[in-house]
Amino acid sequence: MKKENIIYIGIAVLVGLLVGYLIFGGNTETTSVDEHDHSTEMASGEMWTCSMHPQIMQQEPGTCPICGMDLIPADNGGEGLAVNQIKMTENAMVMAGVETIRVGSGADAEEHVKISGKVAVNQESDAVQSAYFDGRIESIHVNFEGEQVRKGQKLATIYAPALVSAQQELLTAAKLKESQPQLYKAVRNKLKLWKLSDTQIDQIESSGQVLENFPVYANVSGVVSEIMVEEGDYIKTGSPLVKVANLNSVWVIFDAYENQLSLFKEGQTLDVSTNSYPNQTFTAKVSFVAPTLNKQTRTMEVRAELDNKKGMLKPGMFVQAEVKVNNKKDGEEVLTIPESAVLWTGKRSLVYVQPDPNSSTFEMREVELGNLMNGSYVVNSGLNSGDWVVAKGTFTVDAAAQLQGKKSMMNQDAQPMRTGHEGHSEMGSTMKMEFSQEAEMKFGDLLKVYLNLKDALVASDQEQTQTLAKKGAGIASELSGMQMDDMGKSHITQLASQLKEIGSKSDLEGQREVFVSLSQNMIQIGQQISGLDGKLYVQHCPMANNDKGANWLSLEEEIRNPYYGDAMLTCGSVVGTID
Repeated sequence: MKKENIIYIGIAVLVGLLVGYLIFGGNTETTSVDEHDHSTEMASGEMWTCSMHPQIMQQEPGTCPICGMDLIPADNGGEGLAVNQIKMTENAMVMAGVETIRVGSGADAEEHVKISGKVAVNQESDAVQSAYFDGRIESIHVNFEGEQVRKGQKLATIYAPALVSAQQELLTAAKLKESQPQLYKAVRNKLKLWKLSDTQIDQIESSGQVLENFPVYANVSGVVSEIMVEEGDYIKTGSPLVKVANLNSVWVIFDAYENQLSLFKEGQTLDVSTNSYPNQTFTAKVSFVAPTLNKQTRTMEVRAELDNKKGMLKPGMFVQAEVKVNNKKDGEEVLTIPESAVLWTGKRSLVYVQPDPNSSTFEMREVELGNLMNGSYVVNSGLNSGDWVVAKGTFTVDAAAQLQGKKSMMNQDAQPMRTGHEGHSEMGSTMKMEFSQEAEMKFGDLLKVYLNLKDALVASDQEQTQTLAKKGAGIASELSGMQMDDMGKSHITQLASQLKEIGSKSDLEGQREVFVSLSQNMIQIGQQISGLDGKLYVQHCPMANNDKGANWLSLEEEIRNPYYGDAMLTCGSVVGTID
């Protein structure tokens, strides 16, 4: 019995140990494995991102759900940074030419605000030469717009059947003027109403011959601004023939922004300058301030009159005017920052602040700006005296923020990581593209087409834009077959697609919409090309792209807006350069 009991007890102990192991030991081991995996993952914090779409962040490798490219490891060197902060390496800052400046008082109590405008014909001295009788244009004696004419100069010759009948009445009445003087006088007055002079009437009467064609003479001296008829046209009484402008006095029309409304009043004197005469200024007097704003451009028309007896200023010429403005209020310090420090996005203005001048960490900050004076903006709020802001290379810092999945001017919808792990990539490493020498030369050809396309949009020429886009699509297609890395090939393929899309659109609005993404792509590629000829200016319009803002490339520093053309030709600013 004892032996059997011992056996039963032994079996029970073994069963108990086994059950205990399964219940406690197995669970303990499983829990420790899970905890180990999670802690390892949290410790490594390795995230995977798309080089073209940095807003994509995943904890596992795979492909981008947007473009299908393989995901790459994201650098976690930015742990502990705020959502609106980014960190760049010292090497990346040097390569990008990033420079900072300390915010302080850079304005005197009295400064000058510059506004851009355009010379226009003074419509008050503009004359339209009209027809005084029905007829047909037999000949035009002015050859081109811009031709100088003098008062009394022959402008055109008209065949007028009614005048032929009136001349016959004159010849008949002349024979009866002794017996019927009232009839004779009435016939002469009828011809005078048709602007025939006494000399012309006397000549018809003395010659006894009826004239079929009658000359039209200029009523004023000036410049032909528009020829409104062609030979062979049939005209009615009052039809406009030629428009003559007196350019001894011209208008200068400016577009002033809302925050500049208080700077202008009628009778005010402005100092006007133009690139055509860089060492000379002209005095203009404000004659009209529009009572309403343009709803689309949010600008107000300011018109000034300018003496132009020397004929130096031509209609269509671009000019600038300086307006004196008092900035200091109650002895407060006026803070200013360079124009190059500001990024515009819709109605907001952004700068990048360096919280610690000894660290390469930057944070995006929204500021409220005042007037632009001598290349610097007055800061109304958002910055304090002593703050350090990026003054040069702002666009590059913003591009780095975009690549790191942070909010930026070009990537306003980026969101911070929900897991707490922020993905970052050093500017110039993750975004690096490599092109062969042959590919870089071909990109130079594509860049020339892009710049011409930009000029066509500035001129609002949809046909030329379409033609250039098709040409560019062909070049981009050739370029995509040349030697380059996968990222470069992906960008070039996207360029070809965007150019092809612009070439398929026949309306300016559609072309300009695609030009937004085309330009962004060209800027990203241009930053990677080493063999560019000359400097490229990255320019930005805050009102384009439905007030989201949009960029473009230009060879000239002067702003010529491709998104609005003449409607807002000078709207924008330089936000970066590519050397």
